[in-house]
Amino acid sequence: MKLLEERILKDGQIREGSILKVDAFLNHQLDIGLMQEIGKEFARIFADAGINKILTIEASGIAIASIAAQYFGNVPVVFAKKAKSKNLDGSLYTSVVHSYTYGKDFNVTLSQKFLGPQDNVLVIDDFLASGKAMKGLLDICGQAGCKVAGIGICIEKGFQNGGRELREQGYKVASLAIVDHFNEDDTLTFREQ
Repeated sequence: MKLLEERILKDGQIREGSILKVDAFLNHQLDIGLMQEIGKEFARIFADAGINKILTIEASGIAIASIAAQYFGNVPVVFAKKAKSKNLDGSLYTSVVHSYTYGKDFNVTLSQKFLGPQDNVLVIDDFLASGKAMKGLLDICGQAGCKVAGIGICIEKGFQNGGRELREQGYKVASLAIVDHFNEDDTLTFREQ
């Protein structure tokens, strides 16, 4: 998606350790116009997938998933929580995810009443690198017995294995911008799609 790539080049920041900061427009401060275009693009890519629910993980995926949901006929958005709160009741799906950004593992949970075998799910997240967060969400989908119709990613780090492994497992992964590598001059190169 050229619009997203252009915004990354304009406002993204490359940090040590292969970190790409996009907090100015995607996951701290939100550019709603850009988010709407992202949502439309996911809806175009997965138009024939019969999506009836969108799944993400807190916190960065929630805004993206919520805006995308309106382009799928306002389907519900559910998200795995990283902290178990007192207001979570009933049976829960639980999985462990490792956050590269925070450098630690999180137990993520989702109430079983919000996801089940009747659901045809689009899983959405802001980044895909090694795929550990996505594996946790897919584990929850497996526990729920739902069908994963596709995976929508805003930015994939193509030089890491997450996207390749998911595609090899047969998942339809749509990454709107794939970073092939970071250059020595603090620029980046996108994969031609």
